[in-house]
Order: sequence, then C-alpha cells, then structure tokens
Amino acid sequence: MSSAESSNSAPAVEARNVFRTFHIGDNSIEVLKGVTLEVQKGEKLFLAGPSGAGKTSLLYTLAGLEKPNDGEVFINGRSLYSLGRREQAKVRGDSMGYVFQSFFLLPELTALENVMIPSLIRGKSQKERAKELLERVGLGERTAHLPTELSGGEQQRVAIARALINNPAIIFADEPTGNLDSKTGGGVMELLMTLVEEEERTLLVVTHDAELADSGDRKVTLIDGKIDE
Repeated sequence: MSSAESSNSAPAVEARNVFRTFHIGDNSIEVLKGVTLEVQKGEKLFLAGPSGAGKTSLLYTLAGLEKPNDGEVFINGRSLYSLGRREQAKVRGDSMGYVFQSFFLLPELTALENVMIPSLIRGKSQKERAKELLERVGLGERTAHLPTELSGGEQQRVAIARALINNPAIIFADEPTGNLDSKTGGGVMELLMTLVEEEERTLLVVTHDAELADSGDRKVTLIDGKIDE
C-alpha cells in the first residue's frame, strides 16, 4: 500500500497509549493514563466525563497543542509529534480548526478581520470566504462589528466561522457552549453540527453537558484519565 493510500484509509485522528503529566512544584499529576482512541473521517465524536477527568488535556493533545509525555498522536496517518515544530504548525494550519469556550477573538479587530486571521497567518487573504462564512453563521450584517458589540452567542459564531476559514479537515471544540446560556448554546451547537456536516469535516467536542454529549455519532467518556469502556 502506498503512503497516499495509507493516509486515505487512516483515521482522521488517532491516539496510541497517550500519557500526559503535569508538574506543580514537587508534585506530579498524571492527567492522561494510556489513552488509545481512533476518530474516523467525517465522525462527530463527543468527549464527556466529570470535571478533572482529562477531557480538555486529551483534546489539546490530539489537536497538536500539548505534547504527550508518552505515546503517539496521528493525524491522517502521520505521527504529529514526530514532526519538527514548523511541520507541526503547518499540519495545524492546514488540517485543524479550533473553537474554544472563551471565543479568543481579538478585541481591536472586526468580526470579518477575526475570521480572516488563520488565512492571513498562512499568507492568504480569504476575504470573500470570510464574508461567506459570516453569512452562513447568520452574521452577514455584522461583519464590521467589534467583539464588544456582539453578544456571547454571536462571538462564538464568529469563532466557528474562523475555525472553518482554512477548510480544515478536523474541527476541535473545547466546551463551545460553556459560556452561553442553554438556549443560545443549543443554537450555536446546532449551527456547528450543520456546518461540519455540510463541509464534511471531522468534529471532536469536549463537553460537560450530558445531553449534548449524546448528539454526535459517538460519545467517549473519560474517567480519571482513562477511557471508560
């Protein structure tokens, strides 16, 4: 099998025996304890579990944001942390989009400019696609508004548009409704799921919301740093 064929048949995301340990003073806290997981292309997977179970650490490790102490992470069949920093950054920029609980919009930039940031980092000004995405998330009339002029739900819609600007194959979302009331959060999550389906992306979501966790194709529960089988 050629490397191209292997890449096509590989899971979108794979963790193999991943460990993650944090050091606080003289204390070591083992957050991930040998996690093995596969996420198939086009799958919408939700990571659930109690606070402190390691959900966000696992998401960040799969997303190339936190290197594991041991184990491997593969993105479309490529060992992510075996790559150099520049190549890792290229994989993140080309293949991944991120939605965070706290939005992380730059306050001095308009909604349109915030959406364009990932494309500008790659040296491509995708203004028309940014406008199109803002239309699709219902903010076509608010492209020139600053984050302070938008509600929490609207800010998260901007963040979703930003996550999609580079046509990433995989979207990672960390508690995307965590800072929103239930009605607004429900609307934002429905929008994210719809866009992911329309664009045929893979979606990984961390959530503490038990009802929300059942809305994807599959739910994986973490307990004390391990997958609850």
